[in-house]
Amino acid sequence: MALWRSRFFKEARLPPSDDRTHASTPARTDAQFRRTRRRLRACQECDLLVALPPLRAHECAKCPRCDHTLSHRHYRPAERSLALAITALIALAASVSFPFIRFEARGISNAIQLTDTASSLIGFREPFVGILVLLTIVVLPIFFLSAVIWLQIGLLRRAPLPRSRQIARALAHLTPWMMADVFVIGALVSLIKITGMASVELGLSFWSFCTFALLLLWTTRSLDTDWMWFSLESEPLAPAGCETGRPAAEQGVTGCPTCGLVNRLSHFGRGRCLRCREALRFRGPHSVQKTWALLVAAVIFYIPANVYPIMNTASLGNETASTIVGGVMIFIAHGDWPIALIIFIASVVVPIGKMISLAWLCFAVRRRDGADRRHKRLKLYRITEFIGRWSMIDVFVVAILVALVHAGSLLSITPGPGALAFAAVVVITMLAANTFDARLIWDSRDMQPKMPVALKRHSPYSPVKEAEDV
Repeated sequence: MALWRSRFFKEARLPPSDDRTHASTPARTDAQFRRTRRRLRACQECDLLVALPPLRAHECAKCPRCDHTLSHRHYRPAERSLALAITALIALAASVSFPFIRFEARGISNAIQLTDTASSLIGFREPFVGILVLLTIVVLPIFFLSAVIWLQIGLLRRAPLPRSRQIARALAHLTPWMMADVFVIGALVSLIKITGMASVELGLSFWSFCTFALLLLWTTRSLDTDWMWFSLESEPLAPAGCETGRPAAEQGVTGCPTCGLVNRLSHFGRGRCLRCREALRFRGPHSVQKTWALLVAAVIFYIPANVYPIMNTASLGNETASTIVGGVMIFIAHGDWPIALIIFIASVVVPIGKMISLAWLCFAVRRRDGADRRHKRLKLYRITEFIGRWSMIDVFVVAILVALVHAGSLLSITPGPGALAFAAVVVITMLAANTFDARLIWDSRDMQPKMPVALKRHSPYSPVKEAEDV
């Protein structure tokens, strides 16, 4: 692996004069020229144009400038993904068919199924939170796994099934919103929270869901996107005249974020991928402005999320409202420091840190500093993008406790208005991280050309309703 990586880095850093991908290069045969053009990739985090070497199983190609993984080859990728997806679907079917958790307190018992965590919230007039919980732990994973099975069966038959291209495009957008692993952590926190109130019994559904969460994670990591798109739609030649080792936008080309194909864009920086038909730009349109707008909305929602109670607990006629910070203090008072730390990090540190980090990145993209500082900003962005989904732990805790603890005036838990506001904060901050274009960190100037308003009406890539470029 070390030998292969050094070989890749050496190839990616060849001087531009020695690595031009056009037919007049005398040092290359026609077959070598076509293979090199087919293997061009533009890094989605720094926009560097590189040529991928041939990859064997268990090898990966990384960008020589920012260390972003460009391609990761697996052994028997179709068989591997198909087996994992089918097994994960079976585990999910078991999760929704059997009792999830059962509790008993003072002679009153209650058992819930997995889907009750969403239906109970809807019954308490929290439809947005309930639908969000159902989507992230059941609906989107079912669609994702079914899509993987559909695609891999077509690839194994060497005849892609209908709508495979559209389904493959959707896979790239679903992964961040599947949160089965986060739900498992939320379930463990919920169990610790109610252990002092009642006796708890874990059902078969709980263990099958833990298995499902692990299998879903393996399935997402087993997908070989580069190989899958090559097998589905082959790979058209990259535009002629490109030089590796230079930013793609400076050469009038860009890499598709969905399938990776390098495409040449129009004079105004717009186009569609030749392979997957994804809409392309040199940079995300109004990326910084959209990120700022979403951050402002997140800050506005974060205030009521902390001021209003996230849930209400009624015991023997006495009702206690719990805010996010109040819940942390309750765990500390009972000596559960690890759980208190998890809730505090997920519900306070992560949202605030994410908003501050994205705001700093939006400000810092205008500064043209050295490579070391740009590397640090990119690492900050990667951390921010990764940790955002884990703030859903508190939302899942509320969903589980509201569904489970139903003993009338003896003991019951209901959602508070803070749950809706906090769920909105999590969703908005995730959208803000996805909206921010990390390639802006490396740009030395504005890479997106401005299209005159009069031409937008005639452009096939910019509808009339699109906001005017600023």
